[in-house]
Amino acid sequence: MLRLSLLGPPRAWRGGTELALGPPQQKAVLVALLLRRGRAVGVGELVDGIWGHDPPAGAVPVLRTYVSRLRKVLEPGRSPGAPPRLLVSIGDGYALRTEEITSDLGEFEDDLVLAERHRARGDSRGAARLLDTALAGWHGTPLTGVPGPFAETERARLAERRLAALEYRLRVELELGRHEAVLPELVALHAAQPLREAVCELLLVALYRCGRQAEALEVYTSTRRTLVDELGIEPGPSLRAAHARLLAGDPDLSPPPVPVPAVDTGAADTGDGPDTGSADTGAADTGAADTGAADAPRRDDPPRAAGDVHPSQLPADLPLFTGRDSELGRVDALLPADGHPDTAVIGLINGMAGAGKTTLAVHWAHRVAHRFPDGSLYVNLRGYDQAGSVMDPSEALETFLVALGVAPQAVPEGLDAQAALYRSVLARRRVLIVLDNARDSGQVRPLLPGTPGCLVVVTSRSRLTGLVAGHGAHPLTLGPLTGDEARAMLTRRIGTARVDAEPEAAEAIVGLCARLPLALAIVAARAAHHPGFRLADIAGELRETHGSLDAFTGGDAHTDARAVFSWSYRALPPAAAELFRRLSLHPGPDISTASAAALAAAPARPVRALLAELTGASLLGEHAPGRYAFHDLLRAYARELADTEDTEERRGAALLRMHDHYLHTTHHASAIISPRRETLPLPPSTTDSGPLRFTGRRQATQWFRTERHVLRAVVQHGAAHGYEDRAWRTAVGLDLYFDRLGFWHDLMEINSAALRAARAVGDRVGEAHALRGLGFFHTRFAHSAEARRDLGRALELFRAAGDGPGQARTRRCLAYQANGEGRFTVSLDHYTHARELYRAEGNVGNEALVLNEVGWTYILLGEHDRAMEYCEKAVALHQETGDPIGEAAAQDSVGYALHHLGQYGGAVERFERALALYREVGDHYLEADTLRHIAESRLAAGDREAAVGAFRAALALLEENSHPEAADLRETLRDLETSGPGANEPGPDGP
Repeated sequence: MLRLSLLGPPRAWRGGTELALGPPQQKAVLVALLLRRGRAVGVGELVDGIWGHDPPAGAVPVLRTYVSRLRKVLEPGRSPGAPPRLLVSIGDGYALRTEEITSDLGEFEDDLVLAERHRARGDSRGAARLLDTALAGWHGTPLTGVPGPFAETERARLAERRLAALEYRLRVELELGRHEAVLPELVALHAAQPLREAVCELLLVALYRCGRQAEALEVYTSTRRTLVDELGIEPGPSLRAAHARLLAGDPDLSPPPVPVPAVDTGAADTGDGPDTGSADTGAADTGAADTGAADAPRRDDPPRAAGDVHPSQLPADLPLFTGRDSELGRVDALLPADGHPDTAVIGLINGMAGAGKTTLAVHWAHRVAHRFPDGSLYVNLRGYDQAGSVMDPSEALETFLVALGVAPQAVPEGLDAQAALYRSVLARRRVLIVLDNARDSGQVRPLLPGTPGCLVVVTSRSRLTGLVAGHGAHPLTLGPLTGDEARAMLTRRIGTARVDAEPEAAEAIVGLCARLPLALAIVAARAAHHPGFRLADIAGELRETHGSLDAFTGGDAHTDARAVFSWSYRALPPAAAELFRRLSLHPGPDISTASAAALAAAPARPVRALLAELTGASLLGEHAPGRYAFHDLLRAYARELADTEDTEERRGAALLRMHDHYLHTTHHASAIISPRRETLPLPPSTTDSGPLRFTGRRQATQWFRTERHVLRAVVQHGAAHGYEDRAWRTAVGLDLYFDRLGFWHDLMEINSAALRAARAVGDRVGEAHALRGLGFFHTRFAHSAEARRDLGRALELFRAAGDGPGQARTRRCLAYQANGEGRFTVSLDHYTHARELYRAEGNVGNEALVLNEVGWTYILLGEHDRAMEYCEKAVALHQETGDPIGEAAAQDSVGYALHHLGQYGGAVERFERALALYREVGDHYLEADTLRHIAESRLAAGDREAAVGAFRAALALLEENSHPEAADLRETLRDLETSGPGANEPGPDGP
């Protein structure tokens, strides 16, 4: 029996012997005949299929030569003169008899048919197993290396068949309730296929069932934006219906029906439940657009933690994971055979750099995640980060608390308070927690749960004996792979045939890599990308680069140039090698394509190609589309190269471009979000830093959200490494957005670094801006004395510098703080001074903002008629200056005053004017806020139905933007037991 493989590079075997199929065009003939399934193919059609419409001279004789050679390969025992049995002549063409031929493509299609039969009988588990088997038969891109238009068309068709089968399997898995298991695969598939609506629907279902409703909403929003921007179309009816069910919180959400994969019908109607709190979101201004205080909980209010939030933060499992059977058995022993742990279990995986600690921890975590129904948490503690950005336990706790449903603003200040809340939220929950790359026991202790039922897996290069002695951690020291495991890893990555062809060379490579997974992965990546390289040549190159990995085994990442790293690095083109060094200068936890382009002083398009070169060589990881990160050891190696191969001048120029990039991008994004806010004069960029430009608020907001941790690291780096002017100016541009989202802990650190930077260079204006920011965020944390101290000093510095706008904004911050303490007379005095300062500057727009804030102060005093007077003046001034956002804020405030006066019809009329203006400018959060005000007035007037409609419209907008206030609004909708409008003071447009 003859067996052919098409789901990868074409190959053929007779019995156990592989056949040589000849040159690429000869393989193209065989492929064309096989895929016609026994039907005749004319000579002209074969010529066109192999060479296209411009074949070479003599194409037909060459084709007949290929057929003759294929007959000898396929029927080597045929007697001279005997007619061929397999590849036969029919008319002017040929046909391949397939009765005696099997193929992986045929088996794939048979498995699909059987899977559908099993599912039709109700045996979804059997169907899933068959689909797994079918997909496991694929060995890469189908028909790899086969030339010609016919092969190109068939490659696309087969790739679509595989994708349809993969979607089918994922649907069946969801039908079986395996949403957590398939979620990482769905996330990766959606990233690879952003325009495929069926995949988006499946991902919505999986995210919903994992308790990640906010992320489901973000997935839909991102997919819709991609479809509109790239294709000019809206999502199809099925995906739109899924989104509608998601917004409605459909309690009967079930997986979409499973269609037969032969016809890609897309996913059926799906939905998603309501958001119960999400990370990276926070309360925005209310009462006045861009001038209101965030809707922060009072300090004595309980934190809002949604009990049904089930985070699923594990990174994707490595598909090519190999070996470590003994170690997996030892970690398996940490859990009881059945059920869940009745104590808090801690597993500690330690070992040398590059040994695969993270890979093992993540792989095992995926194996046991189903036993922890309340979710999984993951954080990279960056314990050995060479840029010095080791994660503080407080930062990790904030990330975990938000993931568990606590609003960002409700995260308390101070490590002890955060740890106490974290332990309380985890009480009576069963959560899997992976703490990766820990530096020491002190970094880990605050992140340990305080009650039984959870499992903590820690990885570290250190032994962390404090965890073992003090907390009963179970240590597992991870060394190099065994010889068999290392050979298996190499084989799985480059193929059995290649290893079997040169077993001695393969053994040499394993030894030269010291059986370390990271080193083997890099070598295998290089070999896989160059299938023509002999393994013996690869081993020879490794020997030439010292043939030693003593630096790994000695536990010191800095004592020698690692053989494998230097070998891979020297194989890079010069431009990619230079980018490799440049990226090591970046201080953040990951790097965007745009910031890489700034470091490289090159346009984004060629830089993308260089980044692909680095990821292809396994010298850089792409953990999200367009987001790149180093392994700790590779970052250290790249930084060593930068220090030795680049001059200090070149490194400094690259860092200056990077800081310019973030400075100008930050201020452009801030101006898009709040176009009327006073702008900070920026020094003209003297570098080709390629700052980003944004076309709308949503795009600017998404950039801030994505770059949150990077921006904090950039400011801190600038303050510490000679870029002080950029540091404090970047910090000023971050205040508004970070405040709205409730990232107050971040802002305290950012403004503290900005203050150090400004003082280091003696910049009094920069010092004033930093102090104003610190003072405002002390107000957020109810630190009255510290807030008055810093804001008072900022006011003095702005006054000394003759900076009127700076004084006015600081006065507004002081007024906001005074209102929060009930000192309304003091507040009104500050507002009077701020208004005079704006008048002196001729700034009518900001004078109108102050009038609105004065009106709000009178609302707090209960003097609603007087509030109306000031807010109406604000409306008129905003109309005069043509500021729709300012007018909307003032109209909203007038509506509030009317509501409190019992004039509900008039209040609704003003709210609706504000609503129209917010819709005009596309501010969805403030649109939702005004809808809530309308609902409250409708409800007070006795129109329950209209109130419910307005509340639902507001909820839809909040959930679309993953806002934590959605949780409170859902509560309101559930019982409509409101206690009044719950006014929020319009504040000073952030700090």
